[in-house]
Parts: sequence; structure tokens; C-alpha cells
Amino acid sequence: MSTPTTAPAPVRKRSIYRGDPGMWAWVLHRITGVTIFFFLFVHVLDTAVMRISTEEYDAVINTYKTPIIGLMEIALVFCVLFHAFNGVRVILIDFWSKGPRYQRQMLWGVLGLFALVFGAAAIRCLQLIFTYAFH
Repeated sequence: MSTPTTAPAPVRKRSIYRGDPGMWAWVLHRITGVTIFFFLFVHVLDTAVMRISTEEYDAVINTYKTPIIGLMEIALVFCVLFHAFNGVRVILIDFWSKGPRYQRQMLWGVLGLFALVFGAAAIRCLQLIFTYAFH
């Protein structure tokens, strides 16, 4: 008679990413980059309307003067500022010999600088939105 054999317990593979702030900075950097790319694509298209008809161009520009588009502009400012500041951090990590050692500290510095600049820019954008919405 043979002895019953038991199968080994399945090995659970865990991802090397466990929600580290650096991982989220990487994800947000990619998302903001794609967002900026699509904005530039739309910007080129709406500017190309100028060659077709100046009246149509004016109509397109007038649709951009709504509070919803103003909020989208604030989101664009968010994307551009985060992508720029985090991009400088990535460059420092890649090209500075001590960059990898200080990447976490640089991330917190980038986030602090980003919060300061974005806060000021968002306040100014909101002021403009309210000025033009209730003008």
C-alpha cells in the first residue's frame, strides 16, 4: 500500500510594491504625463480651428470661459506642477550619485514645494473663475 502524499500549500506571490509613497509618486507621474499629452493634443486641435474659420475659433474659445473649464484648468495646473517638480526629483535620482539615497527626502520636499505652489495657483485660478462667472 502506498502512503498518501499531500500537495504543498500554494505559494502566494506578493508584489514588490506595497503602497510605498515612491510608488504612488511614480504612478501619479505617469498619469499626469498622459494628461498633459492629451491636453496638448486638444490644444493643437483647437488652435488649428483658427485656419478654418475665425468665427468658429472664437466660438470654441468662448466655450472655454465656463466655470467647469476653469476647474479643468486647475486640474491641468495640478498635473503640470506635479509632473515638473517630480521630474526634477527623478532627474536627480538618475544623475546625482547620492540621489537614490535621498529619494524619500526629496519626495517629501517635492510634495511640500508642490503643495505651496499649487495652493497659491489654485487660489488665483479660483479667484479668476469667480470673477468671470459672476461678472
